[in-house]
Amino acid sequence: MAKGIRDTDYLGISARIRAMENSLLTRDRMEQLLEARTEEDAAKLLTECGYPPLDPRHPEEMDASLSQVRQETFRDLADSAPDPRYIDFFRLKYDYHNVKALLKGAALGTDPNHMLTELGRIPSLDLAEAVSREDWDSLPGKLGVAAAEAKEVLDTTRDPQLADIVLDRWCYADLAETAEETRSPFLAGYVRVQVDAANLRALVRTLRMGKNADFLKGVLLDGGEVDPDGILAVSAAHGGGLAELYAPTALARAAESGAEAAKGGAVTEFEKLCDDAVSAYLDQARFVPFGDAPLVGYLAARETEYANLRILLLGRAAGLSADVIRSRLRSGAV
Repeated sequence: MAKGIRDTDYLGISARIRAMENSLLTRDRMEQLLEARTEEDAAKLLTECGYPPLDPRHPEEMDASLSQVRQETFRDLADSAPDPRYIDFFRLKYDYHNVKALLKGAALGTDPNHMLTELGRIPSLDLAEAVSREDWDSLPGKLGVAAAEAKEVLDTTRDPQLADIVLDRWCYADLAETAEETRSPFLAGYVRVQVDAANLRALVRTLRMGKNADFLKGVLLDGGEVDPDGILAVSAAHGGGLAELYAPTALARAAESGAEAAKGGAVTEFEKLCDDAVSAYLDQARFVPFGDAPLVGYLAARETEYANLRILLLGRAAGLSADVIRSRLRSGAV
């Protein structure tokens, strides 16, 4: 918790969040959406939960509407959060996403505008101007250093994937620094479990690709509970000991699934279990009456809800069965 801010300073916003949680798409509501006979019935259910009309037949328009709902949530809570850095924590990843799009667009000579989002801390036009002028000092936090390094890597290697790796590493470092600045153990724990999930995904992906431990070393993130040296040892052993390495952690089930995926099995369930492990950590916020944890838990729950809603609506539009869609939905955070 940031110096001078106490748990009791969150009494008001915690009470608001408990009320706002009533509009979250619960499992029962998700089931109703899955089983809705017509798109009109599904739209009515969403309207009752405060969503605007969402038409999966036009994905770009649907994504724009979901982005607008996200923006409104950020603005609403920013006005009442004792520490605005909690809102920035959830917005900064979109700045890194935009930098990726802008650098790739410049390198490939393509227009990145359709890939940009306004969910970050910086308006996309301002960010585009800063990247174009290489005005790195005008960007907040670690973003300027990250963008400069990623551009240098991209200019040198012409490999967008390597530039993305640089930006991902800086993004997680930025998240960790923001959590440290707030002095929030709950937020810091959220970063650690995300890092562990990202590193587990990288390990499984590397094994599936047949890459060696040296390649993985350049991808792994710092700041998780699982020692990177242990992850590299599993890689060198061609996946041996993977499940055992993660057995004491929140990612135990995901690692068991990952061990099978690393051998060529399906990755859908593995990816879902990684996300569910992060959600399980956030689920602890339900048992905290007030403080920063309910705020973090609610914002993360909304992020999960938006992702699930997109999966569900696009799945329905594609004619997928309810069982298939259900298997792809992530666990809610609150």
